[in-house]
Amino acid sequence: MNKKDARKFYRQKRRELSQTEIENYQKSIFDQVYHLDLSNIQNIHIFLSIKRHKEIDTYPIIDFLRQQNKTIIVSKSNFESNTLQHYVFNENTQLVENSYGIPEPLHAEEVEVAKIDLVFVPLLISDKQNYRVGYGKGFYDRFLASCKKDIKTVGLNFFPPIESIADINEFDIPLNKVIYPS
Repeated sequence: MNKKDARKFYRQKRRELSQTEIENYQKSIFDQVYHLDLSNIQNIHIFLSIKRHKEIDTYPIIDFLRQQNKTIIVSKSNFESNTLQHYVFNENTQLVENSYGIPEPLHAEEVEVAKIDLVFVPLLISDKQNYRVGYGKGFYDRFLASCKKDIKTVGLNFFPPIESIADINEFDIPLNKVIYPS
C-alpha cells in the first residue's frame, strides 16, 4: 500500500471507530505505555490529541509520565515551514487550539531538540519495519531528523501494522517501537 492510499484508508477506518472501541483500544495502549522502561529517560515529547480526528487520547499518558517525574514536552506547529517548536508542558501551561484543532502551549518555556530523550509519535498506520504514515505534511519527519542520534521513538496507533509501505523514501525514519492494541 502506498502512503496516499494508506492515509485515506486509515483516516476513514479511524472515523468509523465507535467510542467503545476507542476506549478499549486506548486501555490496551495505555497498559503497554505504562510498562515501558523509562528509567534512563527524562525529557519526553508527546503529541496532544486532535479530538476531531479521533486520535489516541494522550492526556492519561501525560498524567502517568508526570507521576514518574518526567519532563513533558509538546509542540507548536509552524505551517509556513512545516516545522515544530518544542515547549515544556507542566500543570500550569495553558493550551489554545490552533486553526487546525491542534492544542498548543501558550507562554511556555521553549526546549532545544537535543534535550529530548523520547518522542511519542502520532500516526495513521505503520508497517512491520516501523515506518509510519502521518497526515502528509512532514512535520514529524523533519522533527525526528533533527533529533539526537540515540533518540527513542514510539508510535501510538489504533491499528496493527501493515506488511509494508510501498513508497518509503530517504526522508522516512523508522520508529523504534509502535504500540497498538494487543
